[in-house]
Amino acid sequence: PPYKDVVGSSAPVADGVPPPPPPYCVYPPPPPPPPSPVVFPGPGTTTHPGVWCVANPTVASAVAQTAMDYACGSGADCDMLAPGAPCFLPDTLMAHASYAFNSYWQRTKVAGGTCDFAGAAMLITKDPSYDGCRYMYM
Repeated sequence: PPYKDVVGSSAPVADGVPPPPPPYCVYPPPPPPPPSPVVFPGPGTTTHPGVWCVANPTVASAVAQTAMDYACGSGADCDMLAPGAPCFLPDTLMAHASYAFNSYWQRTKVAGGTCDFAGAAMLITKDPSYDGCRYMYM
């Protein structure tokens, strides 16, 4: 036949030099996986999706106390922390600071308030409410 079947290059190959690799097909990357299904909490569940501002457990007590004093003096509902109030117990600095930080932040975040308090606070996604003490979420 007048046509010669050639695979690869028709140039002669020198001794000891491997032939060029065959051409490769380039495929597009695989599609991303489908989104995860949305899971709704079961009946009787009282948790709400959201974000709360609580005391950072690694911060020094003096820093947490100063930050809590600021929050309570700047709009946090610290009446809930008084003896006999729903959030008084446990009567610890970190528990009280957590409630005060969240109360302040939930009320001020819409106006640009932050959950930082000089590193004394952090954001969490699990509702920290317990017994009769309900942490505000707005």
